[in-house]
Amino acid sequence: MEYLNGRLQLKNVTLCAMTSVCVYETVQALKYSMRRIDFGDVVLITHRRPIYLPSNIRYSHTDRLNTIDDFNYKMLYELGDHVSTEFACIVHYDGFIVHPECFRDEFLDYDYIGAPWPDPHDDFTYRDAYGRLQRVGNSVGFRSKRLIDFPKAVGLPFEADHGYFHEDGFLCVKNRHLVEQAGMRIAPLEVAKYFSHQTMIPEIEGITPFAFHKWAGTNSQYPRFKGEPEVFKRIKKKVKKLRDH
Repeated sequence: MEYLNGRLQLKNVTLCAMTSVCVYETVQALKYSMRRIDFGDVVLITHRRPIYLPSNIRYSHTDRLNTIDDFNYKMLYELGDHVSTEFACIVHYDGFIVHPECFRDEFLDYDYIGAPWPDPHDDFTYRDAYGRLQRVGNSVGFRSKRLIDFPKAVGLPFEADHGYFHEDGFLCVKNRHLVEQAGMRIAPLEVAKYFSHQTMIPEIEGITPFAFHKWAGTNSQYPRFKGEPEVFKRIKKKVKKLRDH
């Protein structure tokens, strides 16, 4: 780990979020994730530049995401257009970096790392093309630029897995064998449990994570950012009236 003036240096990582909902809260999550960390780039990918976006967060345009599957599709096939560093760290309004001091260099030994999934105790959930149970995925996490570009580069079809188009399952389960055949590595549970927590599984007990996703269990202690302050709402209404005229 490299530090400068007490701040973790991750110059080969872009901190990024893609959304068209809870935009204010997402900006706050980006700002919170930047505490005590210097990233190579920080970007908000959304359909309109927010008036409250600080100067140290770059705005990058995408068409409005109207459904969750719009998000899934764009994360798989468009994210690479917005990221130029070796890695990206994906955060959401309900999942972001909370303990910068818990970063480990080994997180960047992998092309994908996120929170561990629970053992589903069935024979199909989180099962890859060979029937192997996969316990690591989750959208909040680090990804290599190579993996980000992979679905578009090789023309992976946007197909559901058991009826769902979740982009993390698409990469870490449904098409995991293709990711691995291309020489990329997804972190094992033994490493991922130190990176982020979502589900309160036995394997994470007693561990303080670098990041989190969702406010369940021990994650309930982390910040929940509220909606836009009234001043921003009033400004947006005035801007809309001007546009309409």
